[in-house]
Amino acid sequence: MLGKPERVTSLPLDLWDLAIRQAREAGVLARLCFQLEDLGILAQLPEKPREHLEAARTLALKHARDVRWEVTCLRSVLAESGVPITLLKGAAYLLADLPPARGRLFADIDIMVPRTRLEEVERLLLHADWVPMVKDLYDQRYYRRWTHQIPPLQHVLRHSVLDVHHTIVPPTAHAPVSAAVLASESLPLDDDGQLHVLAPEDMVLHSAVHLFNEGEFNRGLRDLLDLHDLLSHFGRRPAFWDRLTGRAEALGLTGPLFLCCRYLDRVLGAPLPDRAGEATLQWQPSTLKRTTFDALFDRALLPDHESCNDRLTGAARWLLYVRAHYLRMPLHLLLPHLARKSLLRPADVREEEDRRRRQTRIEQLLRTMSPPKNETDRRQAMQRSDQIGIGSES
Repeated sequence: MLGKPERVTSLPLDLWDLAIRQAREAGVLARLCFQLEDLGILAQLPEKPREHLEAARTLALKHARDVRWEVTCLRSVLAESGVPITLLKGAAYLLADLPPARGRLFADIDIMVPRTRLEEVERLLLHADWVPMVKDLYDQRYYRRWTHQIPPLQHVLRHSVLDVHHTIVPPTAHAPVSAAVLASESLPLDDDGQLHVLAPEDMVLHSAVHLFNEGEFNRGLRDLLDLHDLLSHFGRRPAFWDRLTGRAEALGLTGPLFLCCRYLDRVLGAPLPDRAGEATLQWQPSTLKRTTFDALFDRALLPDHESCNDRLTGAARWLLYVRAHYLRMPLHLLLPHLARKSLLRPADVREEEDRRRRQTRIEQLLRTMSPPKNETDRRQAMQRSDQIGIGSES
């Protein structure tokens, strides 16, 4: 549907229901709404699917306003320090007015600051009512010693979430990336030079690293579409592809870029220009490794919805999660860490699992319910919803 949205006008309602569930789970429902609006066919859709699409668009527009306001607040908090702020991922797309920002929903805001100023930045943010979301001492220590960011922060009033990075991959990763090299090519967003975004090539590489090396695929399809948008947008610039492949080699990120090229073609049917494809061929792994990657990523990059899963999807996502940890930590650190995390499941993981179970029960209930015809039916529906925890969902 995202590849050929013009076909949706003939979609029956039962398939619309499934498509909307899949798109919402993948975080691309608002994106689809904007696509259909651009094609001039949004108004031709059945009323109920159109309402879902328009609601998603309204929420995405609100998220965009909220993120712009949060960035303004961050600038104010850090202005006197003179610390340069490099926006990453979604916030960078939005403030730089890049295609992936359109219809995007934001779970958090990602920024990068110099590691030498990290303690100062954290202190200023704490004074401005940002507090750590991670309470466990082991996890606090893990973030600070072995990752490329401090523990996520949340504002006590606005409840927005902020990730403060000092580079784009952990310093213990197989291919660490120098933040100074990234900063030297970053581009200013404002006249005073406080806000920056990564250079186009680095932005693409960071997006590829985030998708293929982080091990989180609940929004994998959206992230793959981000890469497609970025490459389509920047790819029109002279010499971009040569700079991109050269930069990947210089930063040691040829692996994520190869995977990016391979799955843009396999999943989205969007092959890259010949010269880019030829450059990536020299980085491809063995046939056995490519076949294994295909078995894993072909599943993980689909929406995390029951209609897209098969018996091996859970195993594929788990293996990619382990691979991601292996890429970011040496074995003598990784094995004790995974053992601890598997034995002591953190509260936030348990809460997310509980939320998903509640949501599944809600959907099952709603499929058995018809709209209330009178006050008695309405009261009975409310009683049934209370029994499965709808009231606890925000």
